[in-house]
Amino acid sequence: MPAAQKPFSCNVDVTTPAANLPRHVAIIMDGNGRWANQRGLPRLEGHRAGAESVRAIVRACGELGIGYLTLYAFSSENWSRPKAEVSALMHLLEFYLQREVAELDKSNVRLAAIGRIHELPESAQRQLQKGIEALRKNNGLTLVLALSYGGRAEIVDAVRSIARDVKTGALDIADINEDSISQRLYTRDIPDPDLLVRTSGEMRVSNFLLWQVSYAEIHVTDTLWPDFRKPQLLAAIDDYSKRQRRFGGVAPNEA
Repeated sequence: MPAAQKPFSCNVDVTTPAANLPRHVAIIMDGNGRWANQRGLPRLEGHRAGAESVRAIVRACGELGIGYLTLYAFSSENWSRPKAEVSALMHLLEFYLQREVAELDKSNVRLAAIGRIHELPESAQRQLQKGIEALRKNNGLTLVLALSYGGRAEIVDAVRSIARDVKTGALDIADINEDSISQRLYTRDIPDPDLLVRTSGEMRVSNFLLWQVSYAEIHVTDTLWPDFRKPQLLAAIDDYSKRQRRFGGVAPNEA
């Protein structure tokens, strides 16, 4: 039987001015397998339950006025899982996209994807592109799915792009800087995350947005992803709102 969850209170004010909210929330969705194991269920049932958390958090972020939500949906390392599980995850991705696009459109959500998308099955690529196109006109929350994504692979791809440009003369070595690297990352059109949430209590970033989370505030919760809902999101935002972001500098009251 799963352990009873501890009650928690959240003091975040949902009327908090937008300036105090994170513009971009990134989430490492962890714990689907453990959630299923605790209940004596197949791992796939944990992934299905996790998909319901995705629906809830997308809706909540839209209601709060958060600009970007990036979800670590499938990592480059996940390809090493059993073939049956990988296949089931790809089918679940396609099903989710088919089922949710109409609802996302109604909620003014735009869809984007980062990662080595070409490594996904062709059917999943087609469904993903179909969803992106259907939601392109929207200007509310941007939902970013990290698929076949790895932070190190992203940096490798950026370095390769820079090397090609230097070789062809399109870029001078002296002009290589943080901005030129950022513009060659998968997230070139997306602001860096302000808040990184990790579920299931694990204390690591798991090769997720390694460049982009340099100054993100990190919130770790013991809650397994299938149990993560709006109250847990509000608790993370409450935690974020109490942080003083210095970006390597000194706070005004410490100057």
